[in-house]
Amino acid sequence: MKRNMVLVLLLSGFLVLLASCSSDEAQKDSQMESSSTSHDTATTEQENKVETEELANEQSEVVPTNRKIIHRAELQLNVKNLENTQLTIEKKVSEYGGYIVVSNVYRESEESISAQLTVRIPEKHFQKFLTDAEGEAAEVLNRNVTGEDVTEQYIDLESRMKSKRTVEERLLDFMGKAEKTEDLLKISSDLSVVQEEIELIVGKMKYLENQTSFSTIEIAMYENRVIVPGVDSKNLDTWEKTKKQLATSTNFIFAAGSGLIVLFFGNLPVLIFLLLVGIGIYFIVKRTRKPK
Repeated sequence: MKRNMVLVLLLSGFLVLLASCSSDEAQKDSQMESSSTSHDTATTEQENKVETEELANEQSEVVPTNRKIIHRAELQLNVKNLENTQLTIEKKVSEYGGYIVVSNVYRESEESISAQLTVRIPEKHFQKFLTDAEGEAAEVLNRNVTGEDVTEQYIDLESRMKSKRTVEERLLDFMGKAEKTEDLLKISSDLSVVQEEIELIVGKMKYLENQTSFSTIEIAMYENRVIVPGVDSKNLDTWEKTKKQLATSTNFIFAAGSGLIVLFFGNLPVLIFLLLVGIGIYFIVKRTRKPK
């Protein structure tokens, strides 16, 4: 009986110990699975982070660092001496490597004179030239600066250019391998169209390059002069005027007398003839009126 009790106790203890070991193993497995899951999650996050960084780097490579911007400016200036100011500004244009597009001077009256200048300045000297031009003015009436970003437009043209060049190369390759005249003519026609498109793209790219390399500046300058009239000594010289008028009157009298003398002696034969005719008529009339 005692032996049976001992066996039961030993069996019970063994079962308890076995259950305890199973629980520990299950807990360890759970911890290992949890650790593995955490590790996998961390690895996935790290991979996503790396992919995000790579994508960001790729995007940063696509964004151009040297943007193409067309700058334009309009200035309206009041100046003290328009001629000197215009010469100074034109000299600055030459110093900065620019050139003059338009140069006009308008003289509306003796007191009002204006000028219109349109110049193109290298982009790197744009702001400096504006400062110099404004420094020559007595007063800046208006200042307007604008910028147009054409970077995306230029990049699009570059992409189209590469694509068209690739098509051109393929067509040239096909043309070299063409055996039939019909195929050769078709390829030649397609090649002509592609080359025309390339020329248009090149023209647009050169235009944008020129517009972004040189900035356009329009300058309107105004000078208002105040003219003070001086004393006109000629208008106040009474004695000289009197002598002049006397000489004019004397000359007129002499000229009239001379004209009458010339008229009389020049027409003397006619006058004598008319006189004789008149005398003859007088005697004839007188004789006819005598009483019978």
